[in-house]
Amino acid sequence: MKVFGSVLHHHNLWHLNRQSVAGGVAVGMFTGMIPGPVQMIFAALFAIIFRVNLPVAVAATWFTNPVTSVPIFYSAYKIGSFITGKNAGNIPPLTFNWQEDNWLEFPVLFIQWLSSLGETFLIGTAVLASLLSLISYFLVRLLWRLYIVAYWHRRRKRIKPADKIQ
Repeated sequence: MKVFGSVLHHHNLWHLNRQSVAGGVAVGMFTGMIPGPVQMIFAALFAIIFRVNLPVAVAATWFTNPVTSVPIFYSAYKIGSFITGKNAGNIPPLTFNWQEDNWLEFPVLFIQWLSSLGETFLIGTAVLASLLSLISYFLVRLLWRLYIVAYWHRRRKRIKPADKIQ
């Protein structure tokens, strides 16, 4: 931790405000598309570099998990095949027997399967990560703004103007 020194004390890394939370979600969505177990480490590093909310960035990577990663990465492959013009029909099967194989071997097999998809997958992943990052950034900013405006309206109704003094 001494390596980072005073960098970890920047207020945007820990405080909740519209800019740091939106940036944290965007960083988390982008780094969440990195295959493998290093997503949270990269999210933390990028949060420090870009000075966005670190816990939000790390938590946002959790959108890719064992349940969602296969459809998300398949979508990335399809996007990559659309961009490169390569046939997406030749996806090698993921050979894992869910009932008989050791579940601890699944992450290694999954990463090997992803690497067999090649440049089509890498391009699709980069494009999807960028799109998810941009969309989530502006969506969080919009939702935050709508919440604040609704709060102002509720507060204005609650606090009635004082009657004229006679």
